Parts: sequence; structure tokens; C-alpha cells
Amino acid sequence: MDSWFVKTSEYKNKMMDLNRSINWKPKSTGEGRFGNWLENLLDWNLSRSRFWGIPIPIWRTKNSKEEKCIGSLESLKHEINLAVSAGLMNSNPLEKFNPSDFSEKNYSLLDLHRPFVDNIILVSDSGEPMYREPDLIDVWFDSGAMPFAQWHYPFENKDKIENNGAYPAHFIAEGVDQTRGWFFTLHAIASMVFDSIAYKTVISNGLVLDKNGQKMSKRLGNAVDPFTTMDQYGADALRWYMLTNASPWDNLRFDIDGLEEVRRKFFGTLHNTYAFFALYANVDGFKFEEAEIIVGERPEMDQWILSELHSLVAEVEEGMEAFEPTRAFRPVQEFTTEKLSNWYVRLGRRRFWKGEYGRDKISAYQTLWTCLETLSRLMAPLAPFYSDQLYQDLYAGISKAGLNSVHLTSFPEADKSLIKPELEKKINTARKLTSLVLSIRKKENLKVRQPLARVLVPALNDSDADLLESIREILLAEVNVKALEVIAPDAGVFVKKVKPNFKALGPKVGRHMKAVKAFVEGMDSSAIEEFEAAGSLTFEDQGLPVTISIEDCEVLTEDIPGMLVATGDGLTVALDAEMTHALRNEGLARELVNRVQNLRKSSGLEVVDRINIQIMASEVFQSALAEFIDYVNAEVLADSISYVESAEHTMDIEGHEISVSIIKK
Repeated sequence: MDSWFVKTSEYKNKMMDLNRSINWKPKSTGEGRFGNWLENLLDWNLSRSRFWGIPIPIWRTKNSKEEKCIGSLESLKHEINLAVSAGLMNSNPLEKFNPSDFSEKNYSLLDLHRPFVDNIILVSDSGEPMYREPDLIDVWFDSGAMPFAQWHYPFENKDKIENNGAYPAHFIAEGVDQTRGWFFTLHAIASMVFDSIAYKTVISNGLVLDKNGQKMSKRLGNAVDPFTTMDQYGADALRWYMLTNASPWDNLRFDIDGLEEVRRKFFGTLHNTYAFFALYANVDGFKFEEAEIIVGERPEMDQWILSELHSLVAEVEEGMEAFEPTRAFRPVQEFTTEKLSNWYVRLGRRRFWKGEYGRDKISAYQTLWTCLETLSRLMAPLAPFYSDQLYQDLYAGISKAGLNSVHLTSFPEADKSLIKPELEKKINTARKLTSLVLSIRKKENLKVRQPLARVLVPALNDSDADLLESIREILLAEVNVKALEVIAPDAGVFVKKVKPNFKALGPKVGRHMKAVKAFVEGMDSSAIEEFEAAGSLTFEDQGLPVTISIEDCEVLTEDIPGMLVATGDGLTVALDAEMTHALRNEGLARELVNRVQNLRKSSGLEVVDRINIQIMASEVFQSALAEFIDYVNAEVLADSISYVESAEHTMDIEGHEISVSIIKK
């Protein structure tokens, strides 16, 4: 069967050159799959033997010696008039059509699809009748012509195409299978017609697989209904999960458990953070009516979270500009759950529910409101529904005027003057050390409410020692330890060794792996400390330099007799777990506070309600609690604690069976 071809092979080198200027995500698709396709390019079979589609605009004589290719309706109308004059057609079906009128009404006068177009007979230069070639144009030509065809170019909007007003596209996205479809036809037509690219950036989307990495299908019964999933979990949670779980060009292993975690851990945490703000803002009547406190005059924790917020804005902007949504929005989740909720709000909760409505509390409200409002705008591209609701709620009832929707606002811009790297390093070191100590507590089943005597942390230099001293109060309060001892790394307290991560190092060092293993396992303490401080090291093997990074190794610390040790993120801690009577008694008091707070919640008390406490307990328990009566009263908003013969709620606190009643005043 005869076919019509476009001689794309003649333009192969031009297409390959232009392809190198395109930003492919991932780069490997542009250089590999698409690049290889261009390198082995054949001529484009343009014709299709079908009925519905765009007819090939070529008319030929029966002997195929003469042919005409029609390039416009104006030209076609003229050619039909010639055919009418030659007696080959009775009338011109385009008689009423005006080629210079681009209105919908004018274009409704004609239909150039089959079978109507097949009835048009033209006349050749020698006077022979000419009939349209019966084939249609490949539908991928339609798609490839889309960027300029949508503007009716070249008959209208020439500036949009010829002066880069709407061409080439800034970016396009489609499945990776389109390398031989849409990606190619766009590129081919642009290269051949305009000597240009059709798109500046292209994201080739990967596939959505099941959680085991299998392709979803009805036959295997592993397909997930997107509509049911959205009904159950929400479109925002689904979109957030898919775009933060894996880069768009990577295959995604879809797991409902992961989606549930996003809904609970990210959206749930953000909702709870807003609910916390709204609860206490309503109690105190915060309406943002006060003058905004200068950031430099706010408490250190406020300055830290605002610094982190603007660093986040810069990071999201950088990721979005690089067409990397996963890299852009993962930090939003980490900021919300770990920094804002689990650190700033948790550490500062007393500022919201204790004390007078003064400058410190106003600063806390203004800071938290700013974080939430910025987050609503920052997350809007991925979570349009939730972010809009959050934005509306934040502006409800305050003096600041917002817009009707978060989607009418400007995207946040980072204020570099508020970014303080040293302050971020300081607080984040406290966070990391806290995480290490809490990991020991969890491993050894030591409740956080149980105070311990001391924690030892080595400082590699004077700067590190100063940093540790500056976070002493925060660290001790968070891990519930009485003392921090900063020690020199050569004090002989910690014994370290390095274990190579073979999986990570393999692709990097190749045949040098055996030498790497011997080298790092033979390092002494001073060499390990230098390795940790520098972050990398280089040694020679087989006459060649070999460089390894601290990230590709695990630094292990042996336990010290009587101490519990943990290492991570280049930091080491040793926790003294020895228990004294005084520490046990304080642990009992803290545990009682927790139980009474739970009773307050279950009893439906308001956060500001004051109470009296009645306790039935042994003399041993009473004696243990005696020193901490004032502490318990302050924590649970109690005016008194009295001991009685019986009480309402029975509970066990570290082996002491007691009963407790709370009475609202």
C-alpha cells in the first residue's frame, strides 16, 4: 500500500542539536530514550487509511503525473473556482466563505472532513481533473501542530508564534511513552518548520504501579479506583502523596498506607496546629490588632521559626524553578510536622496558655499566624482545597484583610534579612541531640517523664562547645535530664569505629572497595574525628586517589559502662541512666501531672478552668510527692491537693495504686 512520508531523516542532525537545548526531566530520557530515537530516525509515515480525521490536502490526476498541495482555505476556494470554470464542478461549496473572516459563523459554512472534502474536484495545469488523495493525516500530526494551530497561525496571531509570545512552551508534561508520540511530533514540526524547539522543559511522567512494583491491571486485581480513593482520602492528600513520594518521572509504588500516613501525619498535624492556634487565640481574643512586633525584637524561638520559614520559602522556590516538585514540597511537610508542630509549638505551648496577654504572648501569636498563613500560600499548588480553607480560617475574625481566596494571593517570597543560618544551626543541633537521647529512652524503655541525671556530649572544637552551652537549657528541658556535660573528644570516654556502607560506596569506588573497607576500619579515634569534621577523606589505592564521604559510612560508638550511647548526624551522646530516689520521686510527680491532665480532658473542662485535686494514696506515695506539690498544682491549674479516704478514678503510677478525683472550682 502506498503511503505519504515526511522526510524527517533529512532533518535528523538539526533535531538532535535542538534537543540538546531542551531541559529534560529526567535528563536521561532526553539523552537516552529520546536522543536514541532521533539518532536512529526514519522518515515519518504521515498517511493513514481511515475515515475520520484530517484529510491530506493533496489532489492528484489519475495518472499521478500532476499534483497540488493546498495550504489554505483561500487557496482552496481559488482552485475550486478554476475547477468550476473548467466544468469539473457545478458550484463552489466555499462560495459564501470569506477567507479574511475568522468568525465562528463564517467557519460554520464549511466542513472539510470526509466525505464532503472528497467531493471536491480540482483542475490541473494541463486541464485534467484532480482528486483528493483518500488518506488522512496521522493524528499525531494534529498534536504536534497544536502549539501554533490553536492560535490559527499563520492566518492570525503571528506575533505569538514568530515573536515568542506563546511559543515555544515553557514546559510540557506527559507519560514517558510519548517520546515516540507527542514529544517527537512537537519537536519534529518545530525543527522542520521553525528551526526551533517546541518546548523549553519537558517532564516525562513515570507510571503508577502497585505497592509491590507491579503494573496495575484489572486482570491482576491490583488496580486502585482514583475516584473512590479521592472520596475517602481527599484529592489534596492524594496529590500531595503522589508528588512528594517520588519525582514525577520516577515510577510510583502506590500504597494506601502511605496515603493514609500523609493524611494523618501532614494534614492532620497541620490541622491540629491550626486548631491549637485558634483555641488559644479565641481564649485571649487575639485579632492581630496590635502593631506587628519587629522580628529582631521577638524571642529567639520566634526568630528561629521565622528564619526556618523563609529558608523553606527559598527552598520551595528553588525546587519549583528547577521543575522538581518533590524536592520543593517535601521540606514543607518536614517543616510543618517536625519544626513548627513538634518543636516550636510544643516547646512554646506554655506561652499560649499561661501568663498574661502581654508582649511575649502577642509575639507568639503573630509568629504562629504568620507561619500558618505563609504555609497556606506555599502549599496551594499541591493542596488547593485545604490551603484555601486554611487561608480563609486564618483571616476570619482578625483585623488583617485577606483576599477572597488563597489562589488570588501572590506566592510567598523569601526575606533574606530574616534568615539566620547560625540560629538555625543552633536550634537544629538541639533537635538532633534531643532525637538521639529520646531514641535511647525508647530503646531502653525509659519514659520521657522520668528525669535522669546527666547526658554527655563531645565537642570537636571550641565553637562546638560554645554551641552546646548555648542550647543547654533547651536540651535538658526536652530530654528531661538534670545536667549536660560537654567533654573533649580525646577525653577517652567514647570509643568510635567506622563501618562502610557497601551499597552506597559500591557504585562510587568500584574495585577499590576492599581497600576502602581496610582503610576505614583501621582508623584510630583522631582520624575518625577528622573524618567527621571534614565530611570526607581521600587516600591512595593502586596509585589512584580514592575519596569517600562521611554520608557513605556509619560511625558507631561503643557503650560506656553505666552509660547508654547513641550516634547520628555526626553527633554522639551518652546518657546516664542511673536512678536515684530523688529522680524517681520527680518521675512520679510528672506521671501524676499527665494522668490529671487526661482527667481534665475526659471531664470536658475548659483549658482555663481551675480545679482542686483529691488523692487516695499510700504514705510512701504521699512522701514521694511532698516536694513536688507546687509543681503539680502549677501544671494542672490546681489550687490544692488533699489526701482522702476514697477517690473516683483508680490508676497505677509506677507500681503505686492510687485514686484521684478532680473538682472544678
